[in-house]
Amino acid sequence: MSTSLTARRLAVIAAALSLAAAGLAAAPAAAARPAHCPQLTVGQGWFADNQDRIQDLIDTYGTCGAGAGARHGKRPLAVFDWDNTVVKNDIGDATLYWLLRHSKIRRPAHGDWHTTSRYLGDEAAGALAAACPAGPSTTLPTATDTRCADEILAVYGEGATSAGAPAFAGYDRRTIEPSYAWLAQLLRGWTPAQVTSFASAARAENLAAPVDAVQTVGSNTRATAWVRYYDQQRDLIRTLRKAGFDVWITSASPEPVVDAWARGAGVAPDHAIGIRSTTEHGRITAHLKGCGSVRDGADSMITYIDGKRCWINQEILKVRGAAAEKVQPAGRRQVFAAGDSDTDVSFLRDATGLRLVLNRNKNELMCRAYDDSDGRWIVNPMFIEPKGRKAAPYPCAGTAYTDHDGRTGPVRRADGSVVPDQWDTVYGG
Repeated sequence: MSTSLTARRLAVIAAALSLAAAGLAAAPAAAARPAHCPQLTVGQGWFADNQDRIQDLIDTYGTCGAGAGARHGKRPLAVFDWDNTVVKNDIGDATLYWLLRHSKIRRPAHGDWHTTSRYLGDEAAGALAAACPAGPSTTLPTATDTRCADEILAVYGEGATSAGAPAFAGYDRRTIEPSYAWLAQLLRGWTPAQVTSFASAARAENLAAPVDAVQTVGSNTRATAWVRYYDQQRDLIRTLRKAGFDVWITSASPEPVVDAWARGAGVAPDHAIGIRSTTEHGRITAHLKGCGSVRDGADSMITYIDGKRCWINQEILKVRGAAAEKVQPAGRRQVFAAGDSDTDVSFLRDATGLRLVLNRNKNELMCRAYDDSDGRWIVNPMFIEPKGRKAAPYPCAGTAYTDHDGRTGPVRRADGSVVPDQWDTVYGG
């Protein structure tokens, strides 16, 4: 056994003792763990001792482990982000591209693009109306109308009009990203089952396409046309489930889209939380379900940064009301969490055992992961097409944190101290 791995095992024991001192169920020491817990089988792609540390967590907290009885039958919880965490590339993007190529986006109510998002500004609504004029059909002819498709792509992908004007304003930067929510809102008029069928068709195309395949959407001739499941993450999810973990997905893609993909990673749709829309007469509306103190239709709390915490607390931990927006007692929270973006920061920080980060050079997330203030963060390069080393340090002490009102500032630890700038040390070859 390597010196570094021995040190990691000692750290696990120390953490268990610390939990015990705090009155929580302590994990058993490494030496006391049984040998019959299921094992991870895909070793390629894991950095340094990351796989060993995750296996330690499985051996420690799994219902196969020596400490299982101390939890009185409670299954340990693991929560994964989806896009670029369980799969390479973005299933929301893949679905929107399919919708545009097949003219499946409905015209806005009364021809008014403001009805598609309460945060859409006048310039963006005007640009969309000009690019996608009124017509007799209920859906927009984006398969052939390049200008209309391009304007929708600009607002969704850049958060700006094709002329460069900001598309959205007036939103909380830590509970919603309007362009992510806009995809769910553009599904207005379809049933959830129809959307899942659209996403399934996009899934089949993207899985069949070769790696690095591109497609033409609007005038963009190089839109990404492929998605792959990470073998390492499917193996991890399978192993966690076999070890008795309750495994969930949380994603900032629309939930009917996530449902089309989740089973491919071994997760049932009833264990997937995406952006949830309200429905009328069985059809999706342009409004979103709420979480915590946010009511349905307020459209301000999706599965995004602090919103992911709220949805996990509400849907998995069954916490109701404003309390769902708060950090829950350690004994209730997820033991393991995995993510790749600043959108995942809050629910990753809530994890009490390990927090796996796939490095996509996202400032706040990488600042917290590299700072590793409690020894429970692990960083891994992406398993497919990993990013190279970031040349400059992450601006942790300067502008890496984005506040609710959009202002930037330093990343702070739980005690209020500032995280110093961090150099990128875990990256692809």
